[in-house]
Amino acid sequence: MNGRLILSVTIALLLFYFSISFSAEITFTGKVVGVIDGDSLRIMHKGRAEQVRLSGIDCPEKGQAFGQRAKQATSDLSFGRQVIVHSTSKDRFKRTLATVDLLDGRNLNHELVRNGWCWWYRDYAPNDTELEALETEARQARRGLWNDPAPIPPWIYRKARQKKKSDLSDLAPVR
Repeated sequence: MNGRLILSVTIALLLFYFSISFSAEITFTGKVVGVIDGDSLRIMHKGRAEQVRLSGIDCPEKGQAFGQRAKQATSDLSFGRQVIVHSTSKDRFKRTLATVDLLDGRNLNHELVRNGWCWWYRDYAPNDTELEALETEARQARRGLWNDPAPIPPWIYRKARQKKKSDLSDLAPVR
């Protein structure tokens, strides 16, 4: 009976430990070795380039207006530099979701929103009042993409492109 109790307590402690470690934030420092687009980077971690998706923001896609400028802004702020990554989870593409701090104390996610290169991604960070305030400030100042009178959010752009790809009616033979 005593052995069973010890085994039960040990199993309970292990389960508790693993549940905490899988949900806890993981922080690491690494060098930015690639900028994929405005909100996706490659950062060295444990000897390999890990793909990191900046959480709470959404930059224009590469083929979209301001997409290349957003990528350039991200590159100007981070490429070749050491950064601090605060990872909370992985996304459906197995990318690390994170906020990234620059060594000068600025937050990369916030800087991109502040300078008008991306949207606050409300669907994934609905309670982030700081990103909300930074986007409002950038909109009012007409910085970056907010200089466009009607910027198209990237999630709308992606959905429209996906719909276009799935609409094969133009490939059907004319009768």
